[in-house]
Amino acid sequence: MLTTNAPALSFIKPFLLFCFRASSTSPRTISIFPATKLHSFHSRRSRVCTFIAMAGNNAAAGVSSPEHVAGKWYSVPDLRLRDHRFTVPLDYALDRDASPKISLFAREVVAVGKEEQSLPYLLFLQGGPGFECRGPTESSGWINKACEEFRVVLMDQRGTGLSTPLSVSSMLQMKSAKDLVDYLKHFRADSIVNDAEFIRVRLDPDAKPWTVLGQSYGGFCAVTYLSFAPQGLKQVLLTGGTPPLGNGCSADSVYRVAFEQVICQNEKYYKRFPQDVEIVREIVKHLAESEGGGVLLPSGGILSPRVLQLVGLSALGSSTGFERLHYMLETAWDPVIVPGAPKLLSYCFLKAVENFLSFDTNPLYALMQETIYCQGASSQWSAHRIRAEYEGKFDAIKAAKEGHPVLFTGEMIFPWMFDEIHALKPFKEAANLLAEKKDWTPLYNIETLKNNKVPVAAAVYYEDMYVNFKVAMETTSQIAGIRLWITNEYMHSGLRDAGGKVLDHLLGMLNGKKPLF
Repeated sequence: MLTTNAPALSFIKPFLLFCFRASSTSPRTISIFPATKLHSFHSRRSRVCTFIAMAGNNAAAGVSSPEHVAGKWYSVPDLRLRDHRFTVPLDYALDRDASPKISLFAREVVAVGKEEQSLPYLLFLQGGPGFECRGPTESSGWINKACEEFRVVLMDQRGTGLSTPLSVSSMLQMKSAKDLVDYLKHFRADSIVNDAEFIRVRLDPDAKPWTVLGQSYGGFCAVTYLSFAPQGLKQVLLTGGTPPLGNGCSADSVYRVAFEQVICQNEKYYKRFPQDVEIVREIVKHLAESEGGGVLLPSGGILSPRVLQLVGLSALGSSTGFERLHYMLETAWDPVIVPGAPKLLSYCFLKAVENFLSFDTNPLYALMQETIYCQGASSQWSAHRIRAEYEGKFDAIKAAKEGHPVLFTGEMIFPWMFDEIHALKPFKEAANLLAEKKDWTPLYNIETLKNNKVPVAAAVYYEDMYVNFKVAMETTSQIAGIRLWITNEYMHSGLRDAGGKVLDHLLGMLNGKKPLF
């Protein structure tokens, strides 16, 4: 575990690289998870094939069924894309006809000229929870690499993007907070895996296992996939996405190490930009002395000192985040162009703060963040409780008064956000109910993971602020056969930042190009 005030890891070479292969003969343990049954679609394969004919040897663009509508091909530079819409059960535990239905959207992507080729499928699972899978604008980055050999499927996870999106406005349709919570319980990794299996057997007439690439929370979902539906997987690639596997609620242990890494990231930031120590203190003092303890944001919410600290969620853990934060702070103050006019925070700065936060466009993230760590136990606002253990280190007003650097926070959701962030205010009661909810379904099966037969390769980022290195290593030790690439060359956003290098490296670990040594 990284300790408080840990220095930058100077003992690590600029490029740190290890390769591991977990032993598949590790001692077996009895699973402490009850078996979770994912809905099986295999018995319907022949019926599916009569409805669906997809690109490949049996390509037939636009063929549809009541459960699946395939669109026409369209283009962006060097890529061909096709949209798919599926009608899936909200609750896979119910009889198919009894469950309410939701819409699921997936975008199929191939290199130009490969529309009719028989290519294996690669499903990409986006980070989150509660974020959509953005469509490509050109063939670049990891997409370009993947399309060399795969037919890529970009699925908007349920509740995001075009998959029955749970926006601020759509969730207001619910009659009560309890109704909303009863609905949201179906938007976790187990349901996302069921959706993936639903899609797999309808896209491919032969229902072949596919490759899954999971980034961040998408990796959490991929490990759920390994736990409960390994028959659908040819191979799994994880990038900054190895979840804690403990029973109950693992959030407390996650946040204890997360706060340590966040402190370290703050220290690195202020070492890079020492002039910002005083700028942030000055902003915090101004906010604290303002009427109501903050300044009105363009959206109608309040920029309080603790809301300002939330920008660390995006700024401290990904590439260019430090730079974007610094340049935003440069714009903090309006010039005094009329003698005697008060010193005020600029509109550009206030708008930039809001742009750093995505709670208005992706409220599902704030509501569901702590639930991703829950199995049969409640989170009880874990991040809020663990923050209190740090004896005021994250008290912005106190830091500003005493002349200490104001620390930004990381990937944490706090109950007061549902009072101070305008878009979240309607969901305060639902958020409290979610924090108290205990009967969460299992997300992982350790027994199955210890006996895993699916090839798995994982990129583990040594200084990852979102998925702590120690937590990641504890998890990978329980997945049989996994191969690890441990590096500090990239941050959590390495898949996006490195072009096709991260994907190429992971594929090489599984296809023999990077053999064991």
